[in-house]
Amino acid sequence: MTRPTARVLALLEILQGGGTHTAVALAGRLGVDERTVRRYAEHLLDLDVPVEAVRGRYGGYRLGPGFRMPPLMLTDEEALAVLLGLSGGRVTAASGAAAAKVRRVLPKALAARLDALFATADFGAPARSHEETGPQASVMLRLAEATRQRRPAVIVYSDRNGRRSERTLHPYGIVAHAARWYVTGPDSASGELRTFRLDRIVEVHLAEGSFAVPDGFRPADVVRTGLAGTPWRHEVVVAVRGTAEEVRARLPGGLASIEPDPGEGPDWVLVRLRAERLDWLPGLLAGLGRPFLVREPAQLRDVIRAWADRVAGCAGATTPEEAANRYGP
Repeated sequence: MTRPTARVLALLEILQGGGTHTAVALAGRLGVDERTVRRYAEHLLDLDVPVEAVRGRYGGYRLGPGFRMPPLMLTDEEALAVLLGLSGGRVTAASGAAAAKVRRVLPKALAARLDALFATADFGAPARSHEETGPQASVMLRLAEATRQRRPAVIVYSDRNGRRSERTLHPYGIVAHAARWYVTGPDSASGELRTFRLDRIVEVHLAEGSFAVPDGFRPADVVRTGLAGTPWRHEVVVAVRGTAEEVRARLPGGLASIEPDPGEGPDWVLVRLRAERLDWLPGLLAGLGRPFLVREPAQLRDVIRAWADRVAGCAGATTPEEAANRYGP
């Protein structure tokens, strides 16, 4: 922060925190002398920011009452990240109040687009740490706009093999599920109801026309049903000692199905789930804090052994270099 303008804005940010700040304290925080602090305060006054100088032993500078912040200057990506971080997939009284305050100081156009997203999105299972990078903010906001306005959207979609195709979609709804975002609706290429991952949508353009969403249509239910029928690389079956309630409490919601295990007796349950990769499962199973037995696939046992060796190696290390060497590539 070397430019005077940046330091003037930094002074404003400090004063917005409330209270009276002495010139000495402000000078220390800004890295300037007290005379420069007075000059910065005068700059703010020139910008119609009501900075008050308080005289006396405990005097200094403070903001006058009634000062309103100008529109919050955030990019689309930054504003979306802030509001998603506040919601965390769940709306509480505190997060809702904080999000409302952020919305009130956003530029009107951006606030309207974000409102469209939160008005049309459903939140399903919470995030899991192994998930990949999310979709582009521009993709999410344009699709939310199309969903709210009931307008067709032309999307460029890249499938899991990297093949791109252009299609027109009637976006019935947007759903956040297990750290991924999906859009569902009729697709022009197949003529059927489809679900697309937003992180695989490269471009979005709103098209002319309109559509109607069928009565009683629940996007989150459609997405969950579609994911349940999606072919995955691995079908994982693990027996865990404990009741269904005890095991379910340690797993992310919607991740797995739990059923009695007749082969091991009443104290054991079967946990079934599907996965594209196995590398995140050892940590999940260790986090259960209960004995478990891998039924399928057999290669998961090797993945767990390798993971356990790396963790044990790090536990026995005493220097960063030793930990890195024991962990391996």
